[in-house]
Amino acid sequence: MKIRGGDLDLMEFEFTSFRPGENIHTIGLEREYHLSPSPSPVRVIAPARAHLSVLDMNRFAPGTPGGGGFGFALQVYCTVTTSCTPSGLEIEYTRAPLIEHFTRVFMKTVGYTGGFSIQAQDHSYLHVGLGSTSTIIMALAVALNHAVGDPLSREELRYLVGHNYVEETDDAHVAFGFETGVGPAACCYGGFAVLGDRLTIVFQHEFAKDKNVYVVIPPSESSSSGDQEFELLMNKARTLDYQDREQKAYYIMMDMLPALVRGDIRRMGDIMWEIEFRGSKRAEIEHHSFEMYQYMHNLRQAGLEFVGMSSVGPSIVIVTEKEKDAVTSIIEPLGLTLKIKTAVDNQGIRIIA
Repeated sequence: MKIRGGDLDLMEFEFTSFRPGENIHTIGLEREYHLSPSPSPVRVIAPARAHLSVLDMNRFAPGTPGGGGFGFALQVYCTVTTSCTPSGLEIEYTRAPLIEHFTRVFMKTVGYTGGFSIQAQDHSYLHVGLGSTSTIIMALAVALNHAVGDPLSREELRYLVGHNYVEETDDAHVAFGFETGVGPAACCYGGFAVLGDRLTIVFQHEFAKDKNVYVVIPPSESSSSGDQEFELLMNKARTLDYQDREQKAYYIMMDMLPALVRGDIRRMGDIMWEIEFRGSKRAEIEHHSFEMYQYMHNLRQAGLEFVGMSSVGPSIVIVTEKEKDAVTSIIEPLGLTLKIKTAVDNQGIRIIA
C-alpha cells in the first residue's frame, strides 16, 4: 500500500498479519520478577473511551505508537476475569486472537511459565469509535498482572499495551494497529487525558463531573476499520496534519486545558468544534460524508455544550447538563437515535475481585 504524507513523502507499507504470540515487543521490561500466582480469580472492569482527535498522524503507524491526542473515559465497561492454571491458555471471548497475543506478550515479559484461564466481555459497540480493542486489552493487562503478583506498574502496562497493540484479521491472525495511547491512558486513570508523542501523558484531569454523556451513531456507508481505516489515516489524514498540527496543539495548550481546569465544558465544546475542521479530524469526519458536520452543527445550535465525533467514527459524543428527554427531543427530528446514555468515568480501571 502506498502512503503519501506530502509532496516529498511517498513510501510503500506492507500491511502483514502474523500468528498471536509472534512479533513481541517487551520494550526493555523483560527481566526476572518475583511472581506470586493468585489462587483466586481476578476480575477487572475498565471504562471505554471517546478519542476526540489525534494531534499528528505523521508521528505514528502500525507498529509505531504515538501521534498524540486527547479524549476521555466513559462509564461503558469491559470486563476481564483471569485465573492462573498449571499450563496452557483457555480463552472465552469472541476475539480470541487479541487476547492470546497480549497474554503471550505479558508472559514473555515477566517470565511467567504457567497458564491462564481468561473470560472477557466487551462493551459490544465495536468499530464505532469507542475503543473496544484498547479497552479490553488494557483490562486484560491489569488482570494478568494482578493475577501473578503485580510485577509491573500501571505505567509499564500502559506502555506494553501501546507497543503491542494489534487488531485481529479474518484468518485468526493479528496485525499491528494504530495506537496513540489515549485509550489506555483514559482507561487507566479516568477523566480527560491529553497525550504527546510516544504514549507520553501530558495532562490528565477530572472531566464533566455530574454532567451527562450521550452517544448517537449516525448511519454511515463507510467502514471505520480494516483497509478503509488504514487508507484514510495514512494518506489524507497525514497530509492534512502537515498543515494543521501546530494549530491543533495550540488550541489544546492555550484553550482546551484551561477550560478543562475551570470545568467550562461549553468553552471546551467551542474548541472541539474548531478542531473538527482541521487536520486528521477533518479527514475522519469527511470519511463518513459532510452530513456528519450537519448533524453536529444542528446539535450545537440546539444548545448542547460539547459535541464531537469519536475516533474515526461514526459515533458522536455529546456532553451536556441536559437530561435524556430534552436530548431526545433534539436528536429525533434530525433522524438520529440515542444509543447510549452514560457519564464520564473519572476513576479509571479497577480490580473488583
